[in-house]
Amino acid sequence: MTQTVCDLTSRKCKPCEGGVAPLTRGEIDNLLSQLAGWAYANGVIAKTFAFKDYYQTTAFVNAVAWISHREDHHPDLSVGYNQCRVEYKTHAIDGLSENDFICAAKVDALFSL
Repeated sequence: MTQTVCDLTSRKCKPCEGGVAPLTRGEIDNLLSQLAGWAYANGVIAKTFAFKDYYQTTAFVNAVAWISHREDHHPDLSVGYNQCRVEYKTHAIDGLSENDFICAAKVDALFSL
């Protein structure tokens, strides 16, 4: 059964303390194909979100922080006046896990509100 973005947004992140293998390139490509605008490079998935002004950017950052807290899975954020770059990687396994894609889908859903 192929997962869809809707499937990813309805899932919860699983605790990851290491000891599991990172996703393979095939698994990454499959999950990445379900996310619009996300790219894989240098071991992370990333997307830059554009906004009208700093207020909208910081509101988005705070909402991403809330999602991250709820999922206990935290991205690296690069914040500018009217943009925010979101990068996911599961540091405990030094690679990507399904958690990264679950959170990316939830961030996309947030952005579309």
